[in-house]
Amino acid sequence: MAIKYLILLSRQGKVRLAKWFTTLAPKDKAKIVKDVSQLVLARRARMCNFLEYKDTKIVYRRYASLFFIAGCDSVDNELITLEVVHRYVEQMDKYYGNVCELDIIFNFQKAYFILDELLLAGELQESSKKNVLRCIGQQDSLEDMETFGWCTPVALLEPSRSVSRRALIIHPRRLPGSR
Repeated sequence: MAIKYLILLSRQGKVRLAKWFTTLAPKDKAKIVKDVSQLVLARRARMCNFLEYKDTKIVYRRYASLFFIAGCDSVDNELITLEVVHRYVEQMDKYYGNVCELDIIFNFQKAYFILDELLLAGELQESSKKNVLRCIGQQDSLEDMETFGWCTPVALLEPSRSVSRRALIIHPRRLPGSR
C-alpha cells in the first residue's frame, strides 16, 4: 500500500494541505489537483468514496467542510487507504481538540508534522495512536523550550549510545563556541 499524495480540499475547492510522496513536476501536480478536485467536488454525498483517475485510485472522504483525498496505486486496497485517512483525522482531532478547517489553515505546520509521524514515503509508519501523540507532544515541548530560551532536551530525548548526553544539553545564555 503506497499513497502517492494526500490533499485536503475545502468545499470551495481551495487546497488546505497537500503532501506528495512521489516526485512530480509542479505543472503535473497542479493538473492533478485541478482534475481530482473537480471530480471529487462534483460527486454527491451518497456516492462511492473511490474513483479511478488515470493510473491511480482516488480515495476520499468528507469530514465537516474538508475533503481528505488520497491518491494510491490502482492495485492497492481502498479500504486500507480510507482507514489511513481516518487515522490521520483522528490524530488531528486529538491534537487540535475537535479539528476544523481554521486549525489547519493557521497551524498547518502541525498538520504536516502529524502526517509525517503517521506516514513515511506514502506507507503507514506508525500505527499506534499513542506513539504518534507522544512524539507530537515531545516536539511541542522542544519548541516551547526553544522559544523561551531554555532547553534541556536530555529530559525529553533518549540519546543513542553513540551520542554523549553533554552534546544534547543547551544551557541558557550560553551559545555553542562561547566560553
